Amino acid sequence: MKGWSRRLLRYAAPQRGRLALLALFGVALIAFEALLPWPLKLIVDFVLPSKALPEPMAALARVLPGASTPAGLLGWLAGSILLLFLLVAALQLSKATLQADIAARLRFALASVVFDRLQSLSLIWHRRAQRGDLLKRVTADSGALSTLVLDILFPVAVSVVTLAVLFAVMWQLDRTMALIAAAAAVPMAVLMRLLAPRMSERSYLQQEADGAVWAGAEQALTAIPIVQGFGREADEESRFAGLTERSIVAYLRTLSSQLQFRIGIDASEAFGIAAIMIAGGYQVLVGAITVGTLVVFLSYVTALYAPLLSFAYLAMTAATAAGSAKRVAHILDADAMIDEIVGAPRLLRSTERGAEVRFEHVSFSYAWERPILDDVDLVVAPGETLALIGPSGAGKSTLVSLIPRLFDPIKGRVLIDGCDLRKVSIGSVRDNVALVLQESLLLPVSIADNIAYGTPTASREEIVAAACAASADAFIRELPQGYDTVVGERGATLSGGQRQRLSIARALLKDAPVLILDEPTSALDLATERDILDILASTSSRRTTIVVAHRLSTVRRADRIAVMDKGRIVAVGAHAELLATSSLYRLLYVSEMIQGAGDGPLARVA
Repeated sequence: MKGWSRRLLRYAAPQRGRLALLALFGVALIAFEALLPWPLKLIVDFVLPSKALPEPMAALARVLPGASTPAGLLGWLAGSILLLFLLVAALQLSKATLQADIAARLRFALASVVFDRLQSLSLIWHRRAQRGDLLKRVTADSGALSTLVLDILFPVAVSVVTLAVLFAVMWQLDRTMALIAAAAAVPMAVLMRLLAPRMSERSYLQQEADGAVWAGAEQALTAIPIVQGFGREADEESRFAGLTERSIVAYLRTLSSQLQFRIGIDASEAFGIAAIMIAGGYQVLVGAITVGTLVVFLSYVTALYAPLLSFAYLAMTAATAAGSAKRVAHILDADAMIDEIVGAPRLLRSTERGAEVRFEHVSFSYAWERPILDDVDLVVAPGETLALIGPSGAGKSTLVSLIPRLFDPIKGRVLIDGCDLRKVSIGSVRDNVALVLQESLLLPVSIADNIAYGTPTASREEIVAAACAASADAFIRELPQGYDTVVGERGATLSGGQRQRLSIARALLKDAPVLILDEPTSALDLATERDILDILASTSSRRTTIVVAHRLSTVRRADRIAVMDKGRIVAVGAHAELLATSSLYRLLYVSEMIQGAGDGPLARVA
């Protein structure tokens, strides 16, 4: 068994009971299907020619009412055929229902594992991935486990038992014809050996092409405002058509290899049946076997080739499953880039004051190229408000992203209250940090649920209080269902300023010891910004606040200002101090004063 299949099987363990019941249904089906041809043999060999039944069957016929006459016996045998068909149909229905239930459970079991893994991977990894392709891996490729168990392993087990039973019966009926029937399996095995690798490779390439289609569609739909705004609909349609064309070509190549395989397998089956008909017909003509025996044997040959064909077609099924499993394994084997020590202690949450945040010789790079952060040393005292400013690309957002461990530094340490964040659990670190990011991300749930996303146990009163603190209560109450209004995907039904205020409310409700505001008022007017900053200032004594500054008003309210340039802290101090000592800060400040407060370079480059 290949490595990918062994890895996936452990996720099927919770379904052991259902799989055992499914196996029981399979064994019962084999038994009843093996009995199906025998009433017809008795009719052809004994009832129609009016011959006496063999003694075991004759004793049974004497017990059955009306079976003593040929017509009565014919009725009983016909009824037994009907009964067997009904029993087989009932078992098949029960087996199919149970198998569908197991398939759904296996699919979602692996999908949950892949989804959980995706959530644990760092933002660096996600920035390199395509969301549409990841969606396909979660929703479609996770079916590899179901395919492995129900379309490969289970059919193999059932087929082995079926082959053993049928071949044993056929061997007893006629050894020559049994060997002829078995000979047809040889070309099937050869075809599997020759064509399976090609089918597996082509199936994987097809799934990769399908993933690119998903990714292309997701990217275009996400960028609809830009696409329409710049009139690029035709270009996007052309790009999508190119992706689908490559997917079609990959599909046709996969289909071509599968069709070649099917033709060879079907030819092998036809050869076997034709050989049996010739050999069996000759033996009937010379009186070596009866017509009924030949009818039973031909029924068994057809039944024998069903599991043989199942074995053969498993090569195609396995090829598809291998492609999906390879794509799933890419997620499961991905380097998380953020490691958590097993059994790591929790970082205690400060409830009375803000926490100290310390950066010690911190360096960071997204691709091990030019450092985004270069040997940063910075301490933010408990209860302090620190503003970070600097040109675009200076590393401000990256620096604050290290605090909740969205990234880990490649050198140095980040500490909260003296604890190295790599030595405590990730969940406890994030419990101590509340975030307001540059992009106000909202979920397609109610306003109340969005505000309470970081504090799911919050009461409605606490949610409303946080909204009031973020100057969001007024516009929320004007919505059709107020706090119960469901926002659109990514908050599309709200304005940028409204989304920003809800993000701030969400962070305020969490009331964490460390509050990170990454350009929190960029989408707000000056009056609303002033109200929110007043609220933040009034509660700042019990939290440590780090603000990636956007406007001069934000910078001047901070206890200290850290000026960043090219991944380094080049100056730290109060507003007046920096005006006197930092040429970069002074240049930004003077430029903004000339162009108007809140609308100058300091706002644009922060």
